[in-house]
Amino acid sequence: MESSAPLSTLVLILFLSCFAVTATAAQTQWRPGFLYTRSRGRCTPQYWGSRKEAWPRMVPQTSTVAKVFGSRASERFRSDMTLLEATAQDESVENVFHGLLKQTSAALINSYARKGFPYSAWEVKTLLIQALVSEEAAALQAEHFSIANEACN
Repeated sequence: MESSAPLSTLVLILFLSCFAVTATAAQTQWRPGFLYTRSRGRCTPQYWGSRKEAWPRMVPQTSTVAKVFGSRASERFRSDMTLLEATAQDESVENVFHGLLKQTSAALINSYARKGFPYSAWEVKTLLIQALVSEEAAALQAEHFSIANEACN
């Protein structure tokens, strides 16, 4: 029994010294809570909404959705909404048409700014107008644009 008391004391001292070293190291070097962060591509709505790169002259940030996409789009969305607002919309909004507008706006910018983007500007505009007929069509087209935006560099 007598030999177990010094051993348990030694274990306790080792444990406390390891804890003290860890606490001191944590105070001197702060690290973010999340170790994994997802990097977004250079063609996503989040990227264009962050203003990290100049927009193409064909579609300035202040362009309204109504002027760029026409009267059919202005019937569904605010007439004074800009493309910058469309790309920076909150993703928690459960409206499928707003998701479509967000992905379409990024696809339109990419069609002007990125060589090799799979859609031309007129295709993006036409596909948006065609997708406004139903929620199913809007969700499907938003997914197609999202895939193209994510795959683009």
